[in-house]
Amino acid sequence: MRPGPVAGALASPPGPMQPIDEPPLSVELIAARYGALVARLRRAAEGAGRDADRFRVVAVTKGFGLPVVRAAFAAGLTRFGENRVQEALPKIGALPDAEWHLVGRLQANKARPAVRAFAWIHSVDALDLLRRLDRIADEEDAAPSVLLQVNVSGEASKAGFEMAWALDQARRRGDLATALDRLSAVRVVGLMTIAPAGASIEAARGVFAALRRLRDALEQLVGRGLPELSMGMTADAEAAVAEGATLVRVGTAVFGPRPE
Repeated sequence: MRPGPVAGALASPPGPMQPIDEPPLSVELIAARYGALVARLRRAAEGAGRDADRFRVVAVTKGFGLPVVRAAFAAGLTRFGENRVQEALPKIGALPDAEWHLVGRLQANKARPAVRAFAWIHSVDALDLLRRLDRIADEEDAAPSVLLQVNVSGEASKAGFEMAWALDQARRRGDLATALDRLSAVRVVGLMTIAPAGASIEAARGVFAALRRLRDALEQLVGRGLPELSMGMTADAEAAVAEGATLVRVGTAVFGPRPE
């Protein structure tokens, strides 16, 4: 049977973020878009001489309701990203077998529900938050995988550790190295960054290359593997994969413009 439109998904009259020619989402359409995205990223990886099986797509469902997430799961997608803990909880409750990633900034007062709900937390941007997550994870008997967010571009509007600070801390075995050594439940598995909005592909690729080099240096300095690099979104996913991204956070290329 041909899948029909998903109830409530881009079905309202088009607005500023809903182009007139945007079709209703269906299982079939999501599967087709996802397949095209993965094929494009595989070509980018192969063109850069990288392992095309190394990256995974995190389908970002921020702003989309549960019917869309259900349709995506039916289309074969199993890895989803959300920006806000409260918005994600009903979706996670409905699809607990999916792999859920928190990709937005995490407020300290949402740390406990985040640890309970998410297998991955991409946006740890302070040592106090890292320590808090570790304490809560120990209390909850959880072991989320977390990534340290790095503000590679140095933009004042972006969260994240400064690159120079992270390197200096690792070299001197400072607070960052100490915090990593003392973790008991949380697993720090890599780094995350966001390229500047509107950056050219060349500029975005430079940001991603810098994060990869930082990761390589930190691995040597702190003596632990950091295999994951969360970088790239719809506009710069190919550049991210070319520079070694292992997790690519994509929403629009799969689901279309986010509904208002």
